[in-house]
Amino acid sequence: METPNLSYIEAMSNGDKAFEDKIIQIVKTEFVTERRQYEDFIDQKDFKKSAQMIHKIKHKISILSLQKSYAIAQHYEESLLMGNTELQTDFESILDSIQDFLNRI
Repeated sequence: METPNLSYIEAMSNGDKAFEDKIIQIVKTEFVTERRQYEDFIDQKDFKKSAQMIHKIKHKISILSLQKSYAIAQHYEESLLMGNTELQTDFESILDSIQDFLNRI
């Protein structure tokens, strides 16, 4: 599995640590909320709203330089719209990896 990192944020910031800190804080705050909403919608079997939350979470996946994980999330988002939850475990492993990373930084 890929490891989240800050390379994209660092490249965007051009060395501006205040900017990096602000982006990281936004990602941390939004990720917690979006993950909780995704989990609530999955528990309710509301796959359309779950897919909408995955769409939002994909932005965090991209910002954390997770290209393969982004592809999985994209496929899962599309699959959910057809009622297919086959990639749920893979996607939730990605979420766990991101959460662990965000807790450490």
